[in-house]
Amino acid sequence: MAEILLWNLRRERGITLMELEKMTGLGKTTLNNIENHKVSPTIDEVEKICRGMGVTFRELFRSEYND
Repeated sequence: MAEILLWNLRRERGITLMELEKMTGLGKTTLNNIENHKVSPTIDEVEKICRGMGVTFRELFRSEYND
């Protein structure tokens, strides 16, 4: 099963939820729920996160298929 690494990436870069909200156009509640694995992000949300943070899909997720 894939695990989203949004919280890890955000912390490594010193980005607050408010800053990430501005970078992605997604609400803080949505981002927080994604980070805490309460919801799975849609493809559209994943694309906005990747674009906003300047990361690839592979960098955003840990998966057995990311080799």
